Amino acid sequence: MNLQPRRRTLLLSTAAATGLMMFPFGRVLAQATAATAATPRLDVPYVPTPQEVVDKMLDLARVGKKDTLFDLGCGDGRIVVTAAKERGARGTGIDIDPTRIAEAKENAKKAGVSDRAQFRVGDLFKTDFSTATVVTLYLLPTINAKLRPQLWKQLKVGTRVVSHAFDMGSEWPAEKTVEVDGRTIYYWTITEANKKEVA
Repeated sequence: MNLQPRRRTLLLSTAAATGLMMFPFGRVLAQATAATAATPRLDVPYVPTPQEVVDKMLDLARVGKKDTLFDLGCGDGRIVVTAAKERGARGTGIDIDPTRIAEAKENAKKAGVSDRAQFRVGDLFKTDFSTATVVTLYLLPTINAKLRPQLWKQLKVGTRVVSHAFDMGSEWPAEKTVEVDGRTIYYWTITEANKKEVA
């Protein structure tokens, strides 16, 4: 009896079955790898600022209709949206995460302030925010410290800077601190001395 045809058929069937099993896995793996590559590396985890803290940050910075606010690491855009809706200010939110920016734009649309609240995907360290009269942040201490020279260099004297939860290090002590429900808000203004540090 010749067993070669049966053996060949069995081998082909096994190879086909293995291919069918491996193909979906390979496709899923490729898709996951592509998605990971397309996702930006986030230096700061997304944790939204409570609304009562947002309100106090805007109070502390005395945000009004004449202000241009930049929120660095804007998340869902609530600071910019609140500044536009409640204070009549114009604002721009910057975030490296496209998902957060899409959410922020939708929130601005729902609040009816898309004309005054703009959002864009961007790297904070490559962003021009020199037109700001107010800058808000909720970043990590290491990011604040790295960003500090850019704030001094880009911002005009008198520009107000407000940070939720984290300060700017010993080289730039806060002018004011306020507690809201156990959370600290830090406040600074840009001075001539700051500008000279990076001149």
